[in-house]
Amino acid sequence: MLFVFHTESIGTVPLSHNLTTVIFTLLFANNSLVACAMALCGGVGAMALPSELIVHIFSFLSDRDKLRASSVCSRWRECLFYPSLWTELKLRVGGGSNGGGYGSEQTPRLDFLMRKFGSFVRELQLEFAPVEGYLRPLNGVEGRMESVESDPQFPGRWKDAIITYLDQVLCVLGCIRNNRNLQKLSLYGDTCVLQDEGILDSAYLNQVDQGGVKIKEIQQLLVEVLSNSRQMKWLSSAFMLGVVTPCSLASLSNPSAASLEHLSLLDNQLPCLSSPVELERLVHLRSLALDFCDFTSEMCRLLAGGHRAPLHRLSLMVNGAALEAKPLDCTASEDDWKALVRRCANLRVYMMALDVSSQDLLRVLKPSLPLERIHLDSYSTLVTDGTLELISQQYNKTLSHFVLMRDDTGFPDLSVNRNEDPLVLLAWRCVHLSVLVIHGYTVWSHNLVAISRLRGSSLKVLAVSEESIDFDPDQGVFMEGDPVHNLVKEVSQGLGRIWHPSMDSNLVLSEPTQHFHREMQSFSLGM
Repeated sequence: MLFVFHTESIGTVPLSHNLTTVIFTLLFANNSLVACAMALCGGVGAMALPSELIVHIFSFLSDRDKLRASSVCSRWRECLFYPSLWTELKLRVGGGSNGGGYGSEQTPRLDFLMRKFGSFVRELQLEFAPVEGYLRPLNGVEGRMESVESDPQFPGRWKDAIITYLDQVLCVLGCIRNNRNLQKLSLYGDTCVLQDEGILDSAYLNQVDQGGVKIKEIQQLLVEVLSNSRQMKWLSSAFMLGVVTPCSLASLSNPSAASLEHLSLLDNQLPCLSSPVELERLVHLRSLALDFCDFTSEMCRLLAGGHRAPLHRLSLMVNGAALEAKPLDCTASEDDWKALVRRCANLRVYMMALDVSSQDLLRVLKPSLPLERIHLDSYSTLVTDGTLELISQQYNKTLSHFVLMRDDTGFPDLSVNRNEDPLVLLAWRCVHLSVLVIHGYTVWSHNLVAISRLRGSSLKVLAVSEESIDFDPDQGVFMEGDPVHNLVKEVSQGLGRIWHPSMDSNLVLSEPTQHFHREMQSFSLGM
């Protein structure tokens, strides 16, 4: 869980209080730990307990509770700032506190936090919080959002958020620049806001950072972080404005290049951020995430080389809007994929296609590609039944996750014949299918029942938005009772658990690239 440094305090607790009472106040949710502390402490006061024991007890607290507990008394503050309690930090910057991040008023507190722990933190996760008001519910429908770039106040909020973003990223990177023990660095920005050629052009950015002085300083700090690192195992940067350049990876120290196991560099607004020349140094790389157009034949052949560790996870993003600037012509061929799979027998691929036409998808989906997860998301393009037919036939032995999303008016049918639904064929052919998420296309109720019966309890997630479900009027004549109630009952029986038509926002986020980033992380950790 991401934490935000709140200013409220839990109050001052006198040191004369029995420590067990204090522990119970902080750790009320962990009965076993409280019982253990009571047995150890008895009637001993807090001052008599060794610091090591207090630190161990505090290790069960969340980051947020640690920061709040540090204001209780000086003894707790001393114990809570032990380096062993702060080996991992998860931060959100920019966007304002209402957006879930550190607002500008929190910059001094963030600076204090990073100066305290930046030099010895082992894992750092940094996310850019969305600008307040950038997305709002679409006509009151949960899970669907619309942008408000037409809002006259939005440029002002954007400007404030970018100023905060630049200052706080400088603060964070500046405090870890000399950290030689950093093992994981994960950066994620908001692709809808953090881009020069997006909703707001570079003129707005120039008002905030004239001449790009702060952005150049951020780039230099990242170079220092990478060059000073000695045991980096995880390096990830996705859609972070001005942080990573095509030359950044070259600064990674040789010890970190030898230890790096995961690399993720994504930004469809820029040229390739990871060249084959730089990847050649990363001989122990087991997980890689990048733009599909950057996965060239040369890179694929390099990863298939016998002198390096086999690749286990590959996450690829195909952005239809970027295909004009970054065409598919130089991407890996079918022969390249065959060679890679021969070398990396356990390789699995996760792919997101964002607003990609069916014609381009047919070029992307090579038969030898070991596809395990695919997310098709669009605003204007339509996924055809031919594309789904291809996926269900080519990847019937590997596909486990299938997400189909469309955020536009109308809910088109996936097939002319409602009794020959390609989703039913997908569920029948893909024997390992465990996650199926549908929104924006019509799913007929009887086909939904068929899917639940075909896959049964092995289908761990079946998320279909209520507005995507339709009922065949011809079949309704032969059924009694409420059709929705009957659907819920039959699907629940097929799955062997209680089911309802809904959309879990934790599974499919309103921002596709954010979903890709988080899914990629869990997918890569699964190796």
